Amino acid sequence: MTEPEPQRDLTDPTPVDPGNPPSCSCLTTKELQQNWREVKQRERPVRLLFEIPSSRIVEQTVHKYVVYQVVVMRSGSFDSRRVFVERRYSDFSCFHHKLLEEFDEELEEVVLPRKLLTGNFSPEIISERRLSLQDYLAKLYAIRCVRRSPHFPKFFTEQEQKRAHTLLRAGQFRLALEQLENILEIEEKLLPWQRPTLIVPTLCAMAVCYRDLKEPEQAFGAAQRALPPVRRYGLKQYRAALLGLLVDVGYELGRPVAQLQEELIRTKDVERGEVSSRSLKELVIRAFT
Repeated sequence: MTEPEPQRDLTDPTPVDPGNPPSCSCLTTKELQQNWREVKQRERPVRLLFEIPSSRIVEQTVHKYVVYQVVVMRSGSFDSRRVFVERRYSDFSCFHHKLLEEFDEELEEVVLPRKLLTGNFSPEIISERRLSLQDYLAKLYAIRCVRRSPHFPKFFTEQEQKRAHTLLRAGQFRLALEQLENILEIEEKLLPWQRPTLIVPTLCAMAVCYRDLKEPEQAFGAAQRALPPVRRYGLKQYRAALLGLLVDVGYELGRPVAQLQEELIRTKDVERGEVSSRSLKELVIRAFT
């Protein structure tokens, strides 16, 4: 005769094994609530946080100014790298006026800290302004149309992009890569609220730098990452140039590139007259001229 199964003590606090969860009918209300809390914690939405932890005074021959270190990081997930940019008050002011041109009504209650004519360099004023600018960025991010606007990522990357392309045009590829890697980190943090095409110019510039530095593996990897959004969103100006680089570098690495070569031929054939004959390097160099 089969032994009856022992009754489970419903007051037993032993945690449920997440790798082998029991059916809902076997769970107590307390255990269901605990499981639900764990699920919600795992699926916590990712948000952006902005901190301005420090600032410094830059003194030049005829004037001086304060630059603020703006840290961009994600919440709701493990973020191992706190990337930052440096911005002056005038950068914030220019950014704010661009946003007002499009979102005047939405920004009715978002006020940029006012410009001061005196006392700008006292530690107390700088500290107060630092916290005010941090609060300003948080309020902007809370407005859906603003955080999805192209102006938003430009504020955090445009200066660095121009600097990177200046270095690239000068042939200083390693220094350009340092800028581009920082830009890519920020753009990837912004991707949940921006189209994937945001990272295409950066990845293309990185591919060019790696190729000229004789690092074909990294060049192939950067170009390979850029290709899917280029295909999906029809960025014709990049497609043939990217494919051309992938085919050339792929041959160098001994990769199978027959399909990429066929796609390149089809692309040039289908988009004849619309596809630029420029190389990827030429496209990248012209991006910020």
